[in-house]
Amino acid sequence: MKVTEHIQNAAGKPLFSFEILPPLKGQNIQSIFDSIDPLMEFNPPFIDVTYHREEYEFKELENGLLEKKVVKKRPGTVGICAAIQNKYQVDAVPHVLCGGFTKEDTENLLIDLDFLGINNVVALRGDAIKSEIYFKPEKEGHAYATELVSQISNLNNGIYLDNDLKNVSKTDFCIGVAGYPEKHMEAPSLDSDLYFLKQKIKNGADYIVTQMFFDNKKFFDFVDKCRTAGITIPIIPGLKPISTKKQLNQIPHRFSVDLPDDLIMEVVKAKDNDAIRQIGIEWCTAQSKELVAAGIPVLHYYSMGKAENVKAIAKEVF
Repeated sequence: MKVTEHIQNAAGKPLFSFEILPPLKGQNIQSIFDSIDPLMEFNPPFIDVTYHREEYEFKELENGLLEKKVVKKRPGTVGICAAIQNKYQVDAVPHVLCGGFTKEDTENLLIDLDFLGINNVVALRGDAIKSEIYFKPEKEGHAYATELVSQISNLNNGIYLDNDLKNVSKTDFCIGVAGYPEKHMEAPSLDSDLYFLKQKIKNGADYIVTQMFFDNKKFFDFVDKCRTAGITIPIIPGLKPISTKKQLNQIPHRFSVDLPDDLIMEVVKAKDNDAIRQIGIEWCTAQSKELVAAGIPVLHYYSMGKAENVKAIAKEVF
């Protein structure tokens, strides 16, 4: 079932969903099941699976020169999605990136997903490679998520890269895209960010899932701006509980997200990570309850492979 159909069928009851990371290369899929099993009691209708593009490593040779090696540290997104749907009978939602893919790669990936009965995707540009400052698309790839959404929408209409194909079949993907209540870190303004979000919707996006935020007012303001701009598709809030003191610096730096002063001071005063973890659970629980009271149909949690915090929140909310 499509994400949008799950939302339509919710009948006023808030839905619980979450996002997981593929395991590091060398680990088996049981580590994924171990992070999913504790959350299944809350009946998630769908589970997102992130995609992680290649990285560059440099190995010093005997002659002193450096050899550049391309590695993928977290492969397996498609296989994990198939395993989730088979084991749990829950819809899996793989992330599909511009970065690291040519248009041909993307088309073949989408064909594989279609064959596996996976009909939900989240279309993202993706981040720059860690060794590069700015995002660089593949030579024959997409530079922007708007272009990726167009390609997926084209496949839904039976339009392939090869115009000479005969008797083509149409795919039926439900397309999710990212929204940024505090704007994308590279966007010059929130209004310009909304302009490009509207382009993604015009090109075929079916729903929006937001970047994490820690102040619900920013989410509500974002939704109001979207509705005023004529955006009518579902907007799913993305939530993450703070769990370590390091995240006070990491989250604003990596995601360009502000943390409320009250939350910062509570974390700063905490005596250890156990106390911080509890602060994060309580803060996110309060956020979740306010969002549910406002009639938000789905709450989406960035679990990062750690189920305990999210389970504690879900027990209080769902």
